[in-house]
Amino acid sequence: MAEGSFPLLGDKFPEFTAKTTHGMKNIPGDYKGKWLVLFSHPADFTPVCTTEFVAFQQKYNEFRAMNTELIGLSIDQVFAHIKWVEWIDEKLKVSIEFPIIAANDALAEKIGLLHPGKGTNTVRAVFVIDAQGVTRTILYYPQEIGRNMDEIVRVVKALQTSDKNGVACPADWPKNSLIGDKVIVPPASDMDTMKKRKAGEYENFDWWFSYKKLQ
Repeated sequence: MAEGSFPLLGDKFPEFTAKTTHGMKNIPGDYKGKWLVLFSHPADFTPVCTTEFVAFQQKYNEFRAMNTELIGLSIDQVFAHIKWVEWIDEKLKVSIEFPIIAANDALAEKIGLLHPGKGTNTVRAVFVIDAQGVTRTILYYPQEIGRNMDEIVRVVKALQTSDKNGVACPADWPKNSLIGDKVIVPPASDMDTMKKRKAGEYENFDWWFSYKKLQ
């Protein structure tokens, strides 16, 4: 992975140790065996980021039900994170249960989270890291737009479904306009398989576009 760039999909996420609101953490090593959603935010005590932290916390049980942990990150100092979490709890009545990394510029640059045109604010990014520490999805948002938590939940669920069943998930899954909550079977890669698909092995639009209901 080049310095100052995002890790590529399929790469091991780069290991680092950092101070967090829950003490020192090794990322992603401390989460081995669990999926991890690591998300960066531009700054503490900003309106969009505050709405996101509340929204992430409100989805936290859904993530944990999928063996997935959350961890936030910005280059604010840890005392600022702690004060912000306290403010959210006191003013908005939401207790943030997941840790927040207090990154320095070198760490933020290492994983590509500093935008050269945006001063020292970290960008609004999401990394979905699987239980083996592999980077599976990267989402990158402008500072002006908050993230959609339902989509991040959907991404984790779709990746886990794909891994477990050897299938692909269609657009808007599990509410696809063509096949609903069904999943796509890998395309035929030889003539015999193609003939089985044409003979009705699965539901299909054609032999190269077959799909099925998960059991």
